[in-house]
Amino acid sequence: MLLGLGVLLTGAVLGYTGKSPAPVANSVYEVYAIRYGIIPDFPVSELVAGADPSRKMNIDMMIWLVKSPGGRNILVDSGFYRAKFFEHWHLKDYVKPSEAIGKLGLKPGEITDLIITHMHWDHADGVDLFPKAHVWIQKDEFDHYSDPANQVKGVDPEDMAVLSRMNHEGRLTLVDGDAQSLIPGLTFYTGGRHTYASQYVSVRTRAGTVVIASDNVYLYENLEKHMPIAATFDPVSNLKAQDRMRTLAGQPRLIIPGHDPAVFERFTKPGGGVARID
Repeated sequence: MLLGLGVLLTGAVLGYTGKSPAPVANSVYEVYAIRYGIIPDFPVSELVAGADPSRKMNIDMMIWLVKSPGGRNILVDSGFYRAKFFEHWHLKDYVKPSEAIGKLGLKPGEITDLIITHMHWDHADGVDLFPKAHVWIQKDEFDHYSDPANQVKGVDPEDMAVLSRMNHEGRLTLVDGDAQSLIPGLTFYTGGRHTYASQYVSVRTRAGTVVIASDNVYLYENLEKHMPIAATFDPVSNLKAQDRMRTLAGQPRLIIPGHDPAVFERFTKPGGGVARID
């Protein structure tokens, strides 16, 4: 059952109509990775296809802030906060995502846009923590997981209900497919197939184009060994997405995976669980 079509976009560039600052045609952003928790001893074989099942590593839980000088604060993914997820996952150094952005001097109400890359709980559960944000998600992702029959492990019905409510309130934009440049300086891409229609984004920065891969690439190891992620609808498509990211990024180092603690080793400033990607 579909829960509405939201604001469906097929054009090249959207003139933002919410209360946030209007986009600037030549927008150049700052990009920050923000760690909000750590899952210890996670099996690498669940991240990198073909990895040794005995290997384990601590993985970082991240969200990403895309910040414009004009006051537009775009969050990529929202993390999670509902108590039920802590029953199974035992995190270290957890900070509620709406509080983690305070490391960059922001309050939840100052997030103007929230891009959900996919509907897994650790990326979408916190969508209602940011009360003024306009939310962006792929139309096919939203439609697919709006059907309760497709709400498999990792996709929470309560999170889908929140998005449905936002849809009816006019706070949800459904991105219609691949290579959509709907926010100046930022483009939405599909093809990673981590979930039914997961997306990733490229962002124009002074250092070059940054690609926020989210879970379409779990670790730098996926890229360095050219190995698909372990959880994907289509390993071939996932590898093609990785190849495409290399062509999109201004430099290979500017492809940012979804859970690799090495992000904070390669980009060390400002520190304290925040990495400026430049």
